[in-house]
Amino acid sequence: MASNPPAKCCTVGVTHEGTPTGTAIKVAGKYDAYLATPPADKKHEGVGLLYIPDVIGIWKNSQLMADQLAANGYLTLIIDVFNGDPIPLNRPGGFDFMAWMTKGSTGDNPHTKEAVDPIVVDAIKTLKEQYGVKKLGALGYCFGAKYVARHYKDGIEVGYFAHPSFVEEDELASITGPLSIAAAETDTIFTTEKRHASEGILQKTGVPYQINLYSGVEHGFAVRGDITDKKNKFAKEQAFLQAVTWFDEFLL
Repeated sequence: MASNPPAKCCTVGVTHEGTPTGTAIKVAGKYDAYLATPPADKKHEGVGLLYIPDVIGIWKNSQLMADQLAANGYLTLIIDVFNGDPIPLNRPGGFDFMAWMTKGSTGDNPHTKEAVDPIVVDAIKTLKEQYGVKKLGALGYCFGAKYVARHYKDGIEVGYFAHPSFVEEDELASITGPLSIAAAETDTIFTTEKRHASEGILQKTGVPYQINLYSGVEHGFAVRGDITDKKNKFAKEQAFLQAVTWFDEFLL
């Protein structure tokens, strides 16, 4: 793997302050999604972003991030790739993460690639067919990174990961467009070894790539970090600007 499977660090964090301003919608008539629309005077016409979240799914922090992306001109759609079964923040100890992955909370709602891939494809189709997106970028946080890598073939042109998990080496090697990665110094999922291995894989792809390492922060910092801590706040803000700058350079 280019990054290890998800673990407890993928489910802990802090809820941020703010009021989301986007709209709850359905994708393909059945999957929850959140749409953040840019102001008319800032909108990048025909350009959109697909936000594939970590296991917490669509919640205040991800919604506020989508709103910020929209404020920078990008129509942004967060898709519930968990089919109504995200993991609540800060689950108590003993939660069986792999059982949730393979079967879901109800035993009949798995979150494997066979289940998630069609949801991502439907989200891409929605952006292109209903919202007129001709140039598509995608952001993947933790769990979501895998599905950015897997879906360049379905229309993603430019990608961004933050603290990726569960990405296979062949998935990373398959990307066909620019990719930027924000990594945490302390991360048992995207370890130093995995990060260096990813560099080697990306070099061989021939596409533009970037890996930024943020010191003093842990896995999840770009979405769930405690921003009352100066290091976390700086790293979160810089990782967000990293994404916007990347899309500004390679998607517009």
